[in-house]
Amino acid sequence: MRRLLLACLAPVLIAASSPKLVPDVSQRKIEIIYSFTGAELLLFGAILYPGGRTPSDDAQIAVVVKGPSEPVLVREKRKIAGMWINADSSDFRSVPSFYALASSRPIAQLVDQRTAVIYELGIDNLQLSPASSGNLAEDQRFEEGLIELKRRGGYYSETDRGVEISEGVLYRARIAIPARVPVGRYTAETFLIERGRVVAAATREIEIHKSGMEAFVARAAERHGVLYGLTAVLLSLALGWAASVAFRRLRE
Repeated sequence: MRRLLLACLAPVLIAASSPKLVPDVSQRKIEIIYSFTGAELLLFGAILYPGGRTPSDDAQIAVVVKGPSEPVLVREKRKIAGMWINADSSDFRSVPSFYALASSRPIAQLVDQRTAVIYELGIDNLQLSPASSGNLAEDQRFEEGLIELKRRGGYYSETDRGVEISEGVLYRARIAIPARVPVGRYTAETFLIERGRVVAAATREIEIHKSGMEAFVARAAERHGVLYGLTAVLLSLALGWAASVAFRRLRE
């Protein structure tokens, strides 16, 4: 009976003795307007040690900001007969539109490869779900190309030693949000790592949306695609005509 009682209480005692994370972000909502040039997101919080435990010297933090996932079609261009044309392509079913990782130490020094893959810690450990072509080398090549494109656009980034921990209790990290960031609901995940294991995790949500004229144009393009396209063409013609008239009068 005593053994059974101890077995039932063991998970409760372990949970009660485990540290907890109390995270927060500087902005829960980011509005994109015509003058938006990017933002800097501050992620901060505290590590709570129950029972008056002394802060662990081995406590490390990794934070991940991830955008909504979307399907992506990657095309490869080839130069044939002097012209660049679309050749091979590959589908990816679940690609984060944005991914930024900051950690107090390089991820390879914090967790093993298996743990990094489970928690998707690091760009190389993202599960992009490619539609298999039966050729692993081909899939890998397209995946590397997709990640490189995301890096160039500023949508994927990693910052080793980008998290500052004070007194083993307080932490903070800064994540850059590019000007052309996709809109949607983002998650800010914080992981507490001790001795190679993730011992606590917490999540906060961030909403990035367009407002003002940007929101109106985006809704018009989505709801009235044909009308929006005709308006854009007519506006371009009108501006071109007005420019030609102005140039002609200047010459006169």
